[in-house]
Amino acid sequence: QVQLVESGGGLVQPGGSLRLSCAASGSIFSINSMGWYRQAPGKQRDLVATITNSDRTNYADSVKGRFTISRDNAKNTVYLQMNSLKPEDTAVYYCSAYLFNERRTFMNYWGEGTLVTVSS
Repeated sequence: QVQLVESGGGLVQPGGSLRLSCAASGSIFSINSMGWYRQAPGKQRDLVATITNSDRTNYADSVKGRFTISRDNAKNTVYLQMNSLKPEDTAVYYCSAYLFNERRTFMNYWGEGTLVTVSS
C-alpha cells in the first residue's frame, strides 16, 4: 500500500502565502514524478505544478511566478509554496505521484486533498 498525505491548507487573505506538503509512504520502490492539482467547486481537477525526479518542473500559466514546487527525495515529500494568493486560487489541492511500488508496478496515486481558501 502507498499513501500520500497532504498538509498545510487553510484560510488565508488575498496576497498571503501558504506552503503545502505531501509525504508519500508505504510500499515504494522509487518515485518518478510528483505534483499538485486543484479542484474548485463545480469545476474539473486541473494541473497546478509537477516536478520530476530530475527536478524538471512544469506550472499552470495561472500560477507561474507565484507558486514554486520542490521536492525532498530523501523524504519522499513534495512541497508547494504559494505566494500572492488570489481568491481564484481557492480549491481543494490534491497531491499526485507516479511511482514504482515494491512489486515494480508503475502506478499513479492520489492524496485525499487539502482545502485552501483565499478570502478576506
